[in-house]
Amino acid sequence: MSARHLILFVALGAALAACETLPMGDFGPGASPASTAFRADDFAWSSRAGRGSIDGRVAYSREGQAFTCTGSVALTPDTPYTRARFRTLYGSTDRAAIPEAVVRARTVPDPNADYRSFVRSTTCQNGRFEFTGLPDGDWFIIAPVSAGGDRIVLMRQIGTRGGRVSVTL
Repeated sequence: MSARHLILFVALGAALAACETLPMGDFGPGASPASTAFRADDFAWSSRAGRGSIDGRVAYSREGQAFTCTGSVALTPDTPYTRARFRTLYGSTDRAAIPEAVVRARTVPDPNADYRSFVRSTTCQNGRFEFTGLPDGDWFIIAPVSAGGDRIVLMRQIGTRGGRVSVTL
């Protein structure tokens, strides 16, 4: 191999290595991580009934203060759109505890996309919540909590695979 071919080969390899890759999450069944634009088809799997359930508990504390639930707990399907949105809002797609004011101040692409009909909601009583009848797939749990001051929003990604999953936020 000539020096010219070697330089060309190395340059091509560097260019390919610099390309951005999309995260390889499981998302829901049939979802394609090719685009982060809102597509109702990416959410369709989450509307089906299933045997999965989530048994949740809030046990969050910071600086010696115990936080309690202050609103409904939301369960959002993990899709390419919500994954990109939550990465922007929470700085993570795994778990986060962010002041509500910070989350509300962040700007997301396509903020008018209406995915609310795919979000499940339940009450949090005595620090516990439950979701039942879930299809297999990955989800984001969102729970606002407070210790008397400004609210913190807890986010956690979790998967259901036909059984009961326990989670502590």
